[in-house]
Amino acid sequence: MRTLTLDWPRLLGAALALGLVLPGLLAREPATGEPDAGLPTSPELDVRRDSTVAAVERVMPAVVNIATRTWVDRGASDPFQRFIDEYYGRQPRNPEPEISRGSGVVIDTDGYVLTNVHVVKDVSEIYVQFPNSDERYPAERVTLSEDKDIAILKIRAPAGKRFRAVRLAKADDLLLGETVLALGNPFGLGGSVSRGILSSKSRRPNAVLADGQPLNIPDWLQTDAAINPGNSGGPLINLRGELIGINVAVLRPAGGAQGIGFAIPVKRITEAMAEKLSGESFDGFWFGARLKPELNQLTVTSIQPGSPADKAGLKAGDVVQQVDGKPAGSLIDFNRTLVATGTERAVKLGVRRDGAGRTLNLQLQDEAEFFNARLVQAKLGLQLKPVRGGFSIVSVDPGSAADQARIRAGMYILSYDGVAAEDLVALAKAAYQKPKGEAIKLELIYQQGWNRYQGEVPVRVR
Repeated sequence: MRTLTLDWPRLLGAALALGLVLPGLLAREPATGEPDAGLPTSPELDVRRDSTVAAVERVMPAVVNIATRTWVDRGASDPFQRFIDEYYGRQPRNPEPEISRGSGVVIDTDGYVLTNVHVVKDVSEIYVQFPNSDERYPAERVTLSEDKDIAILKIRAPAGKRFRAVRLAKADDLLLGETVLALGNPFGLGGSVSRGILSSKSRRPNAVLADGQPLNIPDWLQTDAAINPGNSGGPLINLRGELIGINVAVLRPAGGAQGIGFAIPVKRITEAMAEKLSGESFDGFWFGARLKPELNQLTVTSIQPGSPADKAGLKAGDVVQQVDGKPAGSLIDFNRTLVATGTERAVKLGVRRDGAGRTLNLQLQDEAEFFNARLVQAKLGLQLKPVRGGFSIVSVDPGSAADQARIRAGMYILSYDGVAAEDLVALAKAAYQKPKGEAIKLELIYQQGWNRYQGEVPVRVR
């Protein structure tokens, strides 16, 4: 038997030579000048298509630019003068538009959008535009959670229109140091992406942001991914393409800060959605029960006396499982089903109580039929007339708490409990939810002779 002896030095030299020559041969084009069609060009084999690219491709279609417009009456900056103009039917003077832009992200295929409150607060018109597209839709505010700086919008799109939506990460599924991506659609220029790491999962600094505002929301996420003002309201995502936060601000660089950006964590987002979307009213309809979203179920936490939920027989502790024989779904799904039904007919709620199932009939009520000027007068003793920028006091019930507080007809209400006096239904809700004897603080403005006064007066609810 012959023994094969390998000349290892020669073999190694040949391998090295082949390694130097072969790449040049593969890169060389044929004599015709045409690229070699046999080279791998499939996207699946493209080394650039990593997890970052995949996450961006998955989420970017859900990232929107939010353009807002506000009409400002330059000629009547004095609030008292605005009341006088409104009272006598005078038209606003010299209205001028103020335009601003931010970002947002779609969280539901029906067109619900998350963004920051400061992007859409106190604006007259809201428009949403998708990246690299001519799709532009008007949108309306569904709810604002100012303490968490979270706003939810609804795109007003043609019936049946569906949108790409981002998936929310679990509240505690965060890894310190993991790669994160800050997405946005700033200034209507199209999609924008920056990459960094998660620097902190629960930052609570005593700091000032780039716009001069203090950082006073706890448990913010910190990242070194670049966040510019136009990215405010856009998503911060992980490499699975899941939303872990909403971009909000960067630390002011005057103190030497670089690469320090902040995002509202997903746990604050879900809290805001639970607080605002599980309230007692849906899109102008009165429900009357507050729900707590839990894993695969909606639990009733409280009931308003005399409300449709109360009349249907719902109790605190009930778990809502079905609506008209179909799964109740998420909080947004439940809201959507009730709003679509409206006040036209009753819906059948399948609930579990003390381990047993039962069916209840619920019929919503138009909230303006209950929360109106009559309820305000019953609770506060004030007959009000909505005017531009607040409410005009038409009359005061003799002997009421408002009368005892020396509130008189002809005064104007600017705000209540720090909330701008813009909606009589909202004021009626606030008064209704106050326990009897508890005070609601009214910010008043009035004039006596040549003197003008403005101040806050507490009025006990009756």
